Amino acid sequence: MPDDVATARAAAEEESAFSHPPVDPDVTAAYGDHPDQVIDFYAPRATEPAPLVVVLHGGAWRAAYDRRHITPFAGFLAHRGFAVANVEYRRGADGPDSASAAGRWPETFDDVAAALDALPALVQEALPGADPRRTVITGHSAGGHLALWAAARHLLPADAPWRTDRPAPLRGVVALAPIADFTVAHKLDVCAGAAVQLLGGEERFADRVPYADPARLLPTGIATTLVQGRTDDVVPHTVAEAYTEAAAKAGEVVGLTLLEEVGHFPLIDPAADACAVVAEEIAQLAW
Repeated sequence: MPDDVATARAAAEEESAFSHPPVDPDVTAAYGDHPDQVIDFYAPRATEPAPLVVVLHGGAWRAAYDRRHITPFAGFLAHRGFAVANVEYRRGADGPDSASAAGRWPETFDDVAAALDALPALVQEALPGADPRRTVITGHSAGGHLALWAAARHLLPADAPWRTDRPAPLRGVVALAPIADFTVAHKLDVCAGAAVQLLGGEERFADRVPYADPARLLPTGIATTLVQGRTDDVVPHTVAEAYTEAAAKAGEVVGLTLLEEVGHFPLIDPAADACAVVAEEIAQLAW
């Protein structure tokens, strides 16, 4: 495909994904004291009890992108019969570089771990119609990384503060165009070096990557599927392929659904056919 055509299509996909008005949650609950330590809950628009889908938004871990941009996707899932928990977490950085910096070390990881640990009690109060025994984590782009990481906390180094002593009680993970392999993402300069920024820069990357890179945290023992657009120019499909290859070397089968003529944003765009594919992948693990 000519570059100008591919660029135009990618721009149209992004415009469509961001054209939907935000969907307000039914309940919002805090899992900490910081303003970003909140979870939006969406009640299932169907028969209860319903599987719980935990959503982790993307945006290269940068402050400019918060959970609001993925609320149409959360609402879409609720209308599909899922209970939904849309997690916010700290991004960016304090000071003059707050807008451009990708994530905070260790706060981004602190928040995701704390949110998942607090979730069972919060769900019981906020969404009595949810069945937390049927929980699937999904996330898009940087959020896909966090979804894979959250499911692998039991494999973190022994000195990691987020390590758990057993696998999370999940039905599975559906990671959407995830930044799933930091070594490959670094080589490709995905999202303008966001993975390196997340870990504190080049001087800290090698030391911190064992604590943060999902491709280093395998096998998880948790059913995992990656959904990826083949024409994604934000997080190229080679990143997802590298993760699935690492999983295979570790003795684990990870599903990879590659969608033809689909870029980065249709996966979370309720108006796109790709979003229906994502919902089906979640349903296959949840039900």
